[in-house]
Amino acid sequence: MTDPLMLTGVSLALFVIVGAIAVASSILVVSMRNPVHSALFLLLTFLCVAILFVSMGAEFVGAVQVLVYAGGIMVLFLFVVMLINVKALPKEKVFTATSMMGVLMGVLLFIILAIILASGTWAPAVNAPENLRTAVVVKTTPVVDAGGATIQTETVTRDVVGNAEAVGMALYRDYLVPFEVASLFLLVAMVGAIVIGKRELDASEEEAIPEFIAKKVSDEDRLKEVTGA
Repeated sequence: MTDPLMLTGVSLALFVIVGAIAVASSILVVSMRNPVHSALFLLLTFLCVAILFVSMGAEFVGAVQVLVYAGGIMVLFLFVVMLINVKALPKEKVFTATSMMGVLMGVLLFIILAIILASGTWAPAVNAPENLRTAVVVKTTPVVDAGGATIQTETVTRDVVGNAEAVGMALYRDYLVPFEVASLFLLVAMVGAIVIGKRELDASEEEAIPEFIAKKVSDEDRLKEVTGA
């Protein structure tokens, strides 16, 4: 079986091309002056990362990358951009103290990652890549020995079924209870956020609403004048 973690031939070319597109699009995300264009390049970055995951044999992570990030998170970003109604950011100096500090931190982070990857100690060696696509089933059977005592014997069965199916079986079978508990915590947090956001306003807060709306309109008009929209 071919190791999906070994980059040779076509897989190496695909990794280099898609990786270069991902890096270029991620740079354009922070350099574009139009928020809509930044969001579109961010979507391209997510898709390239998903392709890299699939090429490395992690189909489940690639699918999650598309569904969660390229789907849900990008929709959220687009809604925010549409609600803010900012067509373009105001022109500022490209090279400032803050931007140069960000570039320096990015270069240092790249050097650290390069050193870690070059040393080969960033992750243990994968001796059996098929484990990424293997579902493990443990069956416990009571057995009575010669002395009449009942002992438990375990039978371990390993089936190569695919990365997505293996992760799904482990998540929704072996770790079903922790998964459901985590979902309940998220549900409680969501209900709490709705309750806090939909609370009733007192008299003083209701009286301040027109002033808040007028100030917001004034700020939007001033922002449009600055951006030339």
